[in-house]
Amino acid sequence: MASLFERLKVDCKTDWEAYTHHAFVETMGDGNLPEAAFRDYLVQDYLFLIQFARAYALSIYKSRSLAEMRGGLDGLKAILDVEMGLHVRLCAGWGISASELEETAEKGETVAYTRFVLDAGNAGDLLDLYVALSPCMIGYAEIGARLAVAQASSTSNENPYSEWINEYASPAYQELAADTIKNLDNLASETMTEFRYPRLKKLFAAASRLEADFWQMGLNAATE
Repeated sequence: MASLFERLKVDCKTDWEAYTHHAFVETMGDGNLPEAAFRDYLVQDYLFLIQFARAYALSIYKSRSLAEMRGGLDGLKAILDVEMGLHVRLCAGWGISASELEETAEKGETVAYTRFVLDAGNAGDLLDLYVALSPCMIGYAEIGARLAVAQASSTSNENPYSEWINEYASPAYQELAADTIKNLDNLASETMTEFRYPRLKKLFAAASRLEADFWQMGLNAATE
C-alpha cells in the first residue's frame, strides 16, 4: 500500500508548499527573518505546543491497543520533553523568560489551529487525529532538513536561526518524523478506505493552511 502521507502531500501540493516554503521559512533559512517575527513565533509556538500535547494525550484515550497508546505517549513525551524544552531554551537566548511564555495570551491563529486539531480528534477516530497532526510533526522535519542543506552550502555569516534549523534537522527529530509517517500508514492499513479518503484529504489540507497562517502571524508581528 502506498504511503498515506505521501499521497496526501501530493494531492494537497499547493497547501503543503505554501506551508513548507512560506516566506517566514525562507527568510529564516537565509537569516533575514525579522527578529520580531521570530520572537512572536517562539512565544506562540510554545503555547501551541501545550495544546498539541493535549492532542497527543487525546490520542492515548482514542487508542485501541497498548501499542497505539505507547505511540501516543511517545508523541506526548517528544512535545513535553524535547520541543517545549527547545522553546524555553531558545526564548531565554532571545530574552524571553519562562514566566513571560506562560503569561502571554494565545493569538487567534494559535487558537484556530490547535482547536481544529482537537476537534478533529474528538469528532473522529485515531486516524483523523493523526492526519490533522501530521503537517506539524512531519512538515517541521522536512523544513529543517531542507534549510540545513542550504545552510551548509551558504557562505554568509552565521544564521541567527541555526539552532532552530539544526534541532529540526537533527537525526532524533528526523527519526521522530519517520516514525510518525510509519504510524500513520499502519493506521491507514487498518482503517482507511477510499470512501473516507476525501475527508482525510480535507483535514490534511486544512491543517497545512493553518500552519501557513501560523507563519504569517509571525511575519505580521514584525510590522505591528
